[in-house]
Amino acid sequence: MIEIKGLKKKFQDNIVLDGINLSINKGDIIGIIGPSGTGKSTLLRSINLLEKPEEGSISIGQTSVSLPLKGSDKKKAIELRKKTGMVFQRFNLFEHKTALENVMEGLLVVQKKSKEEAKKIALEALDEVGLLNWQNHYPKHMSGGQQQRVAIARTLAMRPEVILLDEPTSALDPELIGEVLTVIQKIAGQGYTMVLVSHEMNFIKKISNRVLFLEGGHIIEDGSPKDVFEHPKSERAKEFFVKMEILKDPEYII
Repeated sequence: MIEIKGLKKKFQDNIVLDGINLSINKGDIIGIIGPSGTGKSTLLRSINLLEKPEEGSISIGQTSVSLPLKGSDKKKAIELRKKTGMVFQRFNLFEHKTALENVMEGLLVVQKKSKEEAKKIALEALDEVGLLNWQNHYPKHMSGGQQQRVAIARTLAMRPEVILLDEPTSALDPELIGEVLTVIQKIAGQGYTMVLVSHEMNFIKKISNRVLFLEGGHIIEDGSPKDVFEHPKSERAKEFFVKMEILKDPEYII
C-alpha cells in the first residue's frame, strides 16, 4: 500500500528524518508518537510531499516517486498527493464559504465534478461527521471542534486511499477534543488506511493497530499498541512513557 525507503530530510544542519524505511498495509491505522521535534509531523507530511525529503522514495499503490523531485517526477508527485487526504492541526477552512461549500471545493476544483454531484457527496460527508444540520453555517459561527469535523468531512469527500492526520486535536479546547476523536474513531472503523500523529496517547493506544515511536529521526519502536506502550524495547521509549505517565489515567474515554 505505502512503501517508504531511505527517507532523509534535514532543515539546515538539523537531520529530522535519517533514512526512514516503512511499509504500511491497506487498512492499517498507524499511530506515530514520540517526543517533540523528533520528525513525527515531518514524516507524515512527507508521505504526500508537503515536505520534500532530499533522499529516498515513496510509493502509494502503483504510484512511486524518487527524491529529490526532478522535472519528470512532478506529475507523479501530483498523482501521489491525490491519493491522500490531509487533516491539519489548524482547520484551514475558507472563512467566506459555508461548511457545505468548504467540503465541495475540492470536488469541484480538483476532481472537476458537477455542482450537483459535488453537493451530494459533500452532504454525505457532513452527515458522516454529524454536521448535516450545520451545512449552511460559516466557520466563524462554529466551534473549533465543529470546524475540525468540517475539515475531516472535506477529506472524506475526496475519498482518498490514505488519510493523514497531523495533531488533529492540538488546536482545540480540552472540552472539544472528545467530539473530534469520536469522529476519527468512527472513520477508522470504515476500513480507511490512516496515519495519525497525536499526543493523545490513550487514544493512539485504542485506535491504532500499529504504533511507531520516533526519536532523533529514527523509528526506534514499531509494533502493536500493547507491545509499544506496555513492553517497549528501547530505554528512550521507556523513559518517555514514564514521563508521560500514560498508564495511570485515561485522558479521554470514548
